[in-house]
Amino acid sequence: MTTLKKNRIESIDLLRGIIMIIMALDHSRDYFHHSALVEDPLNLATTTPFLYFTRWITHFCAPIFLFLSGVSAWLQSGRKTTKELSKFLITRGLWLILVDLVIITLGTTSDIYFSYFIIQTLWAIGISMAILGLMIWLPFYVILATGLLIVLGHNTLDFAEANHQGSFPFWWSLLHRQGDIILWKGQHLFIFYPFLSWSGLMMLGYCFGKVFTTYEANKRSKILIGTGLGLLVFFAALRFTNIYGDPVKWGVQKNSLYTFLSFMNVQKYPPSLLYMCATIGPALIFLGLVNRTESRLSKIFIVFGRVPMFYYIIHFYILSTINIVLFLSRGHTIAEGLKGAPGMPWKFVAPGEGYSLGIAYAIWIAVVIALYPLCKWYDRYKSSHPEKKWLSYL
Repeated sequence: MTTLKKNRIESIDLLRGIIMIIMALDHSRDYFHHSALVEDPLNLATTTPFLYFTRWITHFCAPIFLFLSGVSAWLQSGRKTTKELSKFLITRGLWLILVDLVIITLGTTSDIYFSYFIIQTLWAIGISMAILGLMIWLPFYVILATGLLIVLGHNTLDFAEANHQGSFPFWWSLLHRQGDIILWKGQHLFIFYPFLSWSGLMMLGYCFGKVFTTYEANKRSKILIGTGLGLLVFFAALRFTNIYGDPVKWGVQKNSLYTFLSFMNVQKYPPSLLYMCATIGPALIFLGLVNRTESRLSKIFIVFGRVPMFYYIIHFYILSTINIVLFLSRGHTIAEGLKGAPGMPWKFVAPGEGYSLGIAYAIWIAVVIALYPLCKWYDRYKSSHPEKKWLSYL
């Protein structure tokens, strides 16, 4: 029984590690591909299938990470009291929000003046974690019902947004729509990740965590695979109607491949119902199929999956440093870099400049390889110092 439990936890770490590696691909493309700041890689009028795939595959990262964070919270409930878990989720959630506002904003923008505060992935995780920390005092089925209500129902807000005239209020942008909020002269808050649907997804992850502690391996695998397949069938059927579940409609394109790409082009900001089905479904199937994690490659992925926060912060600073060096190598000055491009929060960038997709991939692979020994060291340090409770926040 102990071995089974260990394997299930390692399968979660394995999946988390894979998505952390994929995530770095998206950020490498953002920093280094020549079209990153001037074209949408999902725009069928300008993209290529390979560029589309490079962007679309990274859709798996944020929702799987949010969902697994909820699962991990459930697993922790087996060794912590409700009070202890609630306090941990709330305090860690608030810490993640602070890290996103300060450390990640600096790492991604390279703006020492903080002209923009950007709230993105860690904000979404943090606020959802803090909400879950309050919710766990409620009965299990209340949490489940709330998560389902949010995930299944939040796209009804799309109809109100489509008919809305004028700008949206601050609180609405926090909940369900990206927004650039002027805090005061020269200071912006860019809401990249509206949190409502993310919080619902984490609640469902928390409730789904019960599957890992209730059922034996064979039964658990059947539930995971069956639920994953069900989500994909539900996605395909609802997406085909073009009525509900995503504000981005699909349509027939110049050939069958591009029609498929249109069909799969679902909204991430905020994550639509169909976006969550298309990403969480394969994740559950993966968890249901993986029974062994002893291979050498799996062990490498697991290292990344055990220290996701550490990896997340460090990889941004490595990519940002490489970006600054390459920006200066193209003949720009530090003054030009600090000035940035008009209307953009990122410094040391020049829209339209950059490199081929192949170069972006090469940098991605090099950064992941460079991160491995750092992550392995930190994993060992963290594992050998369980008495240092602050490590659980990083």
